[in-house]
Amino acid sequence: MLANFLIGLREGLEASLVVSILLAYLVRTDRRHDARYIWLGVGGAIALVVVVFTLVTLVFEQLPFVWQEAVGGTLSILAAGLVTWMIFWMRRTARGLKRELEGELAHAVELGPLAIATVAFLTVGREGLETAAIIWATISGSYTAQPFVGAISGILVAVVLGYLIYRGALRINLATFFTVTGALLVVVAAGVLAYGIHDLQEAGILPGLGTLAFDVSGTIPPDSWYGTLLKGTVNFQPNPTVLQVVAWVAYLVPVLWIYLRPRRTTSTVGSAA
Repeated sequence: MLANFLIGLREGLEASLVVSILLAYLVRTDRRHDARYIWLGVGGAIALVVVVFTLVTLVFEQLPFVWQEAVGGTLSILAAGLVTWMIFWMRRTARGLKRELEGELAHAVELGPLAIATVAFLTVGREGLETAAIIWATISGSYTAQPFVGAISGILVAVVLGYLIYRGALRINLATFFTVTGALLVVVAAGVLAYGIHDLQEAGILPGLGTLAFDVSGTIPPDSWYGTLLKGTVNFQPNPTVLQVVAWVAYLVPVLWIYLRPRRTTSTVGSAA
């Protein structure tokens, strides 16, 4: 639940900032009346994400168990890669994000309402599909409401924060926010990767299902509150296989080091807001 809250919060805030940039540009250029087309594009993007998420879930549930494990494991690994790409992309492009979005919108304004709605649809839709893919990988096979509650709560908090930032009622260091949440998402992605490895082992695609690295189920029962907390935050498994642990370490250590190492030029996300 907490992992999905974090994902919803970060991705939701990115989308909220994108919408804020687009709306602020229209206000600054005295085109407030075109804001409705921004909201039309946002609504279309949300509808697309809901439809895609629902269709994928329905198709997945009709698959045989082995295929569910194979597809779920593959998508979990792809989701870990998507998280990695997402956080590095944001860090690299944050400085020029505001200028890029305003340039696209300025061109769209000249083309008409449909182009304005399309810019909002594509920018918000990209964030939404990324969020849906990551969340789906963390909840595949789960039949409880907690993951959904966590993700939706994070998105709602992000929308409120985005609105307060847009209205000037709240000032936060966005560079620090995205750096911290990015590092936490790397840990989440490592757990999703390990979970995907386990699914592929259960499907018989990868070997070593019966070779455990350790088993602390007696100390950290999966159904205990702290076991549930660890599972919900970092996808912790009390009895992982050797291959899962190797994959977790091989991903987490280098990616986290590269992400947190000092950079010569620090991107300022705050300027993008």
